[in-house]
Amino acid sequence: NPYAGLVSHLRASWLSGKTRPMEYRVAQLEALGRFLDDKKQEILEATASDLGKAPFEAELSEILLCKNELHETLNNLSHWMKDEKVDRTLAMQLDSAFIRKDPYGVVLIIAPWNYPIQLFLVPLIGAIAAGNCVIVKPSEVSKKTERLVAEALPGYLDKDCFAVVTGGVPETTRLLENKFDYIFFTGSSPVGRIVMTAAAKHLTPVTLELGGKNPCYVSDTCDVTNVARRVAWGRFFNAGQTCIAPDYLLCTIEMQEKLMPALREAITEFFGPNPRESPDFGRIVSDKQFQRVQRLLGSGRVAIGGQTDEAERYIAPTVLVDVQPSDPIMQEEIFGPILPIVIITNVDEAIDFINSRERPLAVYAFSSDDKIVNQVLERTSSGGFCGNDTLMHVTLPSLPFGGIGNSGLGTHHGKFSFDTFSHHRGCLKRGMGRESLNAPRYPPYSQQKFGVIRATSKVTRKNDCTLL
Repeated sequence: NPYAGLVSHLRASWLSGKTRPMEYRVAQLEALGRFLDDKKQEILEATASDLGKAPFEAELSEILLCKNELHETLNNLSHWMKDEKVDRTLAMQLDSAFIRKDPYGVVLIIAPWNYPIQLFLVPLIGAIAAGNCVIVKPSEVSKKTERLVAEALPGYLDKDCFAVVTGGVPETTRLLENKFDYIFFTGSSPVGRIVMTAAAKHLTPVTLELGGKNPCYVSDTCDVTNVARRVAWGRFFNAGQTCIAPDYLLCTIEMQEKLMPALREAITEFFGPNPRESPDFGRIVSDKQFQRVQRLLGSGRVAIGGQTDEAERYIAPTVLVDVQPSDPIMQEEIFGPILPIVIITNVDEAIDFINSRERPLAVYAFSSDDKIVNQVLERTSSGGFCGNDTLMHVTLPSLPFGGIGNSGLGTHHGKFSFDTFSHHRGCLKRGMGRESLNAPRYPPYSQQKFGVIRATSKVTRKNDCTLL
């Protein structure tokens, strides 16, 4: 295997204990901060080349959010690393019982192309903070960013403990044949199944950050202008190539009639009368993805947008109406700048529709009535939830980010990243003396001995009382 030597080298470094001291972890994390500062312009240029990303969007999603994660981690790392004391029974009062946050060892991070810096760097921050050695595999689809990461990142990190591997499906397949102690994958559900199958051969734990069709319910009681702006921003940010973008709208026919002019106005306000000329609207990442997204335009009827240019990989911000649940666009994650609207009659029907499909990465609900927002929250299941806005829940490092069911497994961001890449090791330390206290547990057994064990070891329910 072409990567066996690299994995062995990193494992030797991890076994040496090099990555465990807090000072070492902090130094490597600070080096990531310098990477972001020094390479800021190159990151903006690479993401513009790969995705047509506007500098504003790139700086927000690829640099600022990573900096926030980094600072959150550096501010709290010493606290996160501390042993966590736990409750003890009467029999253990003289002992030390705690949870130790151990690194897993050598971990693999496989990143996608849509946010090619953020989606490898945020988990990398957690993996380094937890004391692991790491191999990063950036996406080969975002070519310029892959080259930047491969050439520049190793100059900032300890080469004995961190490495970047490039390549496509064949290289990733060979890489996955090696035994890792943890695998973190962001991408599609079909590839997630392949990664999980490879991990199972070594009983390697995984985090899978996948996608899905994120529903967005709009009730009849809401500020239509604000809804249109927030939905349009979330759907068309990064040309719709966002795993948590609102994938389709659920609303009544009356609300659709109010939304259409508001959505048209929001799109014009954001990108001008011809979004193709806007410096703030991106492009589809590859010819293959362009052709896939373009085919989806055949579902329903184009009400706004619909223009395409294959040479530029341009698809206009588009809204589709008369969409049926059986249409092709409702069978897969869109991952492009198209917003289909599905008509429902009320909130109950919307909830039933959401619950009849695979659990998504995010559910969105808009209403001026908080009871309706709460109803959607309480009666649906998803990786995350955001009421009266889109995307914004992902910007808080204090919230866990991750999927459920078909949309993923496990969470990260902030402390959740540290916990994901840490083995929570249950530890008990007892003294060598006081052996008489252990006598009741040893044979020969008796009911009297069991009574002592029960009295000193049982956990009682709080506020439990016995009527005499």
